[in-house]
Amino acid sequence: MKTFSKLAKILGVKGFLCLASITMIALSSITYTATVTIDQTKQFTVGATSASWTIYVNDVNETRFLPGSGSPAGSEEPTLNASDSGTYAFKVVTDADKVCAVKIELTSAANNSRFSKFEITAKYWNGSAWDAETLYNAATGSTTKSYIDGLTSGDAGYVHQGKSETAYYLIKVTYSYNLVDETTQITVTFQYTPVPQDSF
Repeated sequence: MKTFSKLAKILGVKGFLCLASITMIALSSITYTATVTIDQTKQFTVGATSASWTIYVNDVNETRFLPGSGSPAGSEEPTLNASDSGTYAFKVVTDADKVCAVKIELTSAANNSRFSKFEITAKYWNGSAWDAETLYNAATGSTTKSYIDGLTSGDAGYVHQGKSETAYYLIKVTYSYNLVDETTQITVTFQYTPVPQDSF
């Protein structure tokens, strides 16, 4: 406090105010700002979110589709209508910057006390019909797999879609229901996870 009083006497009021101004200038800085506008791009669109299948006790190596049509329910491939999400399982649209892998799995394994087989594969629309799609065992890499085992908890497969492409996909299940004489309704839930990335 004594030092402050001595300094004030030496500098005088004007000198003290000048010193305060210089100190404020020394402490201040010139700042700059930049604003970023962020655009979001969605690669994945889910199609059919529900379906009904009819299966039979002692069915062996039968197929059903998600989504499916025909009789028995779900036994035939639908004809794609791009404006009708009920005719495909999911759609992927990629641009020139990113590829996209889609992870396919069941949220819970199918009941292996009732099914002896529940093999999941994918198909894509080639412009006039559904063709078999290659399944991979990971979001990257070239290792393929024949099917996703719906009886094994956590088993999954991936489709890989390159840059600048639009594609529609269908789920195919090959099953055998030949273990028990049981007709209580069953529910299985498919889960899709899109994984955008620079390359495979």
